[in-house]
Amino acid sequence: MLTRKRRRLYAKIAVLAGLCAGAAFAGLPVLWMLSTSFKTNGEVFQVPPRLVTDSFSFDAYAKILGDEAQLRFFINSYIVALSVTVLTLFVAILAAYGFSRYNFPLKRSINAVIVTVQAVPPITLVIPYFGLVVGLGLYNTYAGLILTHMVFTLPYAIIMMTAYFNTLPRELDESVKVDGASSWTALWRILVPISVPGLVAVGVYTFMISWNEYLFALTLTRTDDMRTVPIGIQLLMGQHSYEWNQMMAMSILGSIPVLVLFLLFQRRFIGGLTSGAVKA
Repeated sequence: MLTRKRRRLYAKIAVLAGLCAGAAFAGLPVLWMLSTSFKTNGEVFQVPPRLVTDSFSFDAYAKILGDEAQLRFFINSYIVALSVTVLTLFVAILAAYGFSRYNFPLKRSINAVIVTVQAVPPITLVIPYFGLVVGLGLYNTYAGLILTHMVFTLPYAIIMMTAYFNTLPRELDESVKVDGASSWTALWRILVPISVPGLVAVGVYTFMISWNEYLFALTLTRTDDMRTVPIGIQLLMGQHSYEWNQMMAMSILGSIPVLVLFLLFQRRFIGGLTSGAVKA
C-alpha cells in the first residue's frame, strides 16, 4: 500500500501535469500566432509546420504600424474602450452606492433586471440596437458605440461594486455624515479610495470587454475611420487572399493593452474579485 506521503506526492505530480497540459493547450495558439506574425504568407501553411522560421522578419508589424488606416483602428479602440471604462466606473459607483446603502421601492426588481440583462445573448439585440442608434442619429459615431458597449459592461460593474461596497462597514460613511458632510462626500472621500481593488477589477474587465467587442463595432459603424481593432483584423481578409502575417501581427498588437493592464494590476484585480465574491 502507498504511504500517505507518496499519495500526496503523486497527487501533486498529477496536478502539476494537468496544469502544464492546460497551460500548453492555452498558450500554444498564442505562441503560433506570434510565430506566424514573423513569417511570410508563403510559410504559414508550410508542411511540415515550423514554429521558428528561417526568414524571420518584422515586415508585418512595419506594414501595420506604417499604415495610417491601420493605426486609426487602434486609436478608435482606445477612445471607445477608455471612454466606456471611465463612464461605466462612474455610473457603477453611483448605482452601487445606492443599492448598498439605501432601501427604496423596486430595489429587488431593479436588481433582477440588471442580472437578467447579462443573461440575454448580445446577438439577439443587434437589430433593436441598430434601429435605436440610427433613430437617435448616433450611427457611425463614437457615442453610439460607447453607449451600446455600456449596456453590456454596466450590469457586471454594478453587481461587482455593490458586492464590494457591502463589505465596507456603514460606520465609515456614517461617521463622516456625523461631522456634517454629505453622502456625496462620504462616497468620494471615504468609500471610493478604499475600494481601489474593486475598481481596478471592474475597470480591467470593462476595458477588455469593450476592446475585444466585435459584433456591435461592425454593425454600428459604416466607414473605416470609425472601425476598431477587431474589425481591422477582419478587413485584412481579402476577397482572393488573406494577409495572415499581418492579421497575426495586428492580433498581437491588439492583445498588448489588455496584457499590460493585467500585468500592472494583477494583484488588485484578483483581490477585487475575491473580496467582492467572498464577503458580499
